[in-house]
Amino acid sequence: MTPTDGYDDTRSTFDENAFRDALAEFGGTESERRVVARQARDLVDSGQAADDRGASLTVDEIVRNLRDAPRGTPATRWNWWLGALEAAYGGYHEFQVRRIPKA
Repeated sequence: MTPTDGYDDTRSTFDENAFRDALAEFGGTESERRVVARQARDLVDSGQAADDRGASLTVDEIVRNLRDAPRGTPATRWNWWLGALEAAYGGYHEFQVRRIPKA
């Protein structure tokens, strides 16, 4: 079956729940981890990172990049990494975490 949304099947292999669980390594609240995981899902679904980098994003790949951040909770690390992607490729601002709802 040919996808009608223009994306191939490799972009749908990201496990949002596994990513949210992996974010516990960086602390933060459950609400914060949920928001970061949702932004990651949106980024993967957009196909932008795969197009820019030439490879689909995986849970392990994102967590490895978040570990490179100097410090912080999941949202701080996520925004730090997106800043690096923004500097390298542009167009990642929309995936930043701007607000975390109170639990």
